[in-house]
Amino acid sequence: MSATRVDTVVVGGGAMGSAAAWQLARRGVETVLLERFSPGHTNGASHGASRIFRTSYADRTYVELAREAERLWTELEHESGSDLLTVTGGVDQGAATHLAGIAGTLAELGLPHQWLDAAEAAQRWPGITFAGRALYYPNSGRLHADDAVHALQRSAAAGGAEVRHESRVISIDVRDDNSVFVRTDDHEYVARRVVVAAGAWASKLLTGIAPLPAITVTQEQPAHFVPRDPDASWPSFGILHDPDGPDAPEFGGVYGLSSGAEGVKVGFHGTGPIVDPDRRDFTAEPRQLAALQDYVRRWVPGVDADALTPISCTYATTPDSNFVIDRSGPVVVAAGFSGHGFKFVPAIGRLLADLTVDKDAPALFSFRSHSAEKVV
Repeated sequence: MSATRVDTVVVGGGAMGSAAAWQLARRGVETVLLERFSPGHTNGASHGASRIFRTSYADRTYVELAREAERLWTELEHESGSDLLTVTGGVDQGAATHLAGIAGTLAELGLPHQWLDAAEAAQRWPGITFAGRALYYPNSGRLHADDAVHALQRSAAAGGAEVRHESRVISIDVRDDNSVFVRTDDHEYVARRVVVAAGAWASKLLTGIAPLPAITVTQEQPAHFVPRDPDASWPSFGILHDPDGPDAPEFGGVYGLSSGAEGVKVGFHGTGPIVDPDRRDFTAEPRQLAALQDYVRRWVPGVDADALTPISCTYATTPDSNFVIDRSGPVVVAAGFSGHGFKFVPAIGRLLADLTVDKDAPALFSFRSHSAEKVV
């Protein structure tokens, strides 16, 4: 088997790995990006037309990372010639204490937000049912996931990175602090640094290499619903019920956004069945799908609950829903994005590139930082 020496190998050509390759190539670092599947595949968490962009978090670390990502999405759009971020506004309701925490953080940072009473929110967005006051964020919107991954890879390649699809990594062997052997089915690389951004496959590749927290892989099953008014405007939205309240659905909180021609995407957050990513059936679990339709009938009346197309993706979730972005020796790790990571992609790429030259990521994302407190 032939071997190639390279400064940095990135394992995983989804959004996070592609962003790392883009940032490394911008710095002139000799980089190879290895993706096990073909371009545009649907096996992981980076495919489809729609992901929510928002800066609305109670934790300042996430807000600041989202603000950086917003600037970098614009840079990537200009560099690649792609339209990736569409600003639609966003609105959340329910979970009053949590929303107050978000509003407090946004106020401290001087970021735009506005409280709306239920009547005003319903007048703006009649396709959504509002049970109480809502928090509006004018800079939220929709990211086109497939186009973002393609743009990142094109820009990485234009900067000198080698992008290889259908190159499955079968082993990572750390030899010393500046030497890692990465083997695919038909090749071997010897690298100074390796960035592993393998999504649902992270634990399989990193066992014995990095001290990952437990990561649960689930098959999530949102759906695209046909809007009743094709000309209606839709914000990105979250409905965060009190888990002990009378309106709480069986499967937890709900998110939604327009997916353009595909309809309005609505889904439960992080409640799908646990799966092995190599043995998924991509089929919606009937009871949960029926529960989603029932939920939509009540809370999202602007779509037809019976006119839908189920979709499938994976979540890789840590116990506290915080990300893992850290380094163990020469191996940089990006894992556990817990269904809320896509908005941060270009900024996470910057963090991963920094880690290859021994700069630290925020302490919240370190191997040792995970707590029992959930992030939403």
